[in-house]
Amino acid sequence: MSLKKITVVFVPDGTSGTRQFRLPKVVLYALIVSLIGGGVCLGWIFQDYVGLRTKMPRLAQLERENEFQKEQFLHLAERITKMTERVGELEAVDHRLRVMVNMETSENNGPSNGVGGPDPALLDPREAAKKSFSSLVRKMHRSLDNLNDEIAYGKKEKAQLEKFLEEQKTLLASTPSIWPTKGWLSSGFGYRTSPFTGQKEFHKGIDISARLKAPIIAPANGIVRFVGWDHGYGKSIIISHGHGIKTRYAHLQKALVKKGQYVKRGDTIALVGNTGRSTGPHLHYEVHVNKMAVNPLRYILN
Repeated sequence: MSLKKITVVFVPDGTSGTRQFRLPKVVLYALIVSLIGGGVCLGWIFQDYVGLRTKMPRLAQLERENEFQKEQFLHLAERITKMTERVGELEAVDHRLRVMVNMETSENNGPSNGVGGPDPALLDPREAAKKSFSSLVRKMHRSLDNLNDEIAYGKKEKAQLEKFLEEQKTLLASTPSIWPTKGWLSSGFGYRTSPFTGQKEFHKGIDISARLKAPIIAPANGIVRFVGWDHGYGKSIIISHGHGIKTRYAHLQKALVKKGQYVKRGDTIALVGNTGRSTGPHLHYEVHVNKMAVNPLRYILN
């Protein structure tokens, strides 16, 4: 069966002749479909081009924001590195302090062992960022977690150190470490010949000869436990300093404190006298540790 044909006539401008072409209908339809399809494709391409042109400023802005965020992350990574180094320095100082005061350190059994130190990648974050920015972010989070653990444990250790030092401060303040009065040492601690019997006896304290009514001061913080007459000691005062330490002051002219009163180192508590078994104005001074008399000179620093 022969294909139907269409005759196409071209009439050139300015000439009398015409040209005719006979084309099969199928070819003509194919040309029309091709032209329509090409037009649609060109329309899509133009639309995408216009869309891209519209989005270009936004894409440029996003790229700038991305670069800015990278700079911020790099800056943060550098700060984390410096913070980690600072924490390490503080831990070293803390360790030296604990060694100096003979406290047990966490060197062998602390829970933060193996936690410290910055991630090696953070030591040069710009180089790490070239390889993998997401990897740098993960390492930053890991380092921040490590820092958080170290800081939490450091607070615990510093609280323990502060408590220990506060206890030591209280102990030092409660330890009799200065002369209770001004004068000269007339009799020491230990065995001596009694000025009353001529026999050998144990002298539980020291005698400090001084002028009558010379002030007597507390050599440490404490609470007055006894004020009154005590046989051969005459008028006396006993102060409890805590930690098993007590001091006795005998042969007083006058007591200036009352039982139960809290006194601090340097407070005037009495006046030198000559009461009880005494051969002249002086202060008999004793130090007892856990109910045992010890040589007071061992506790006098100046």
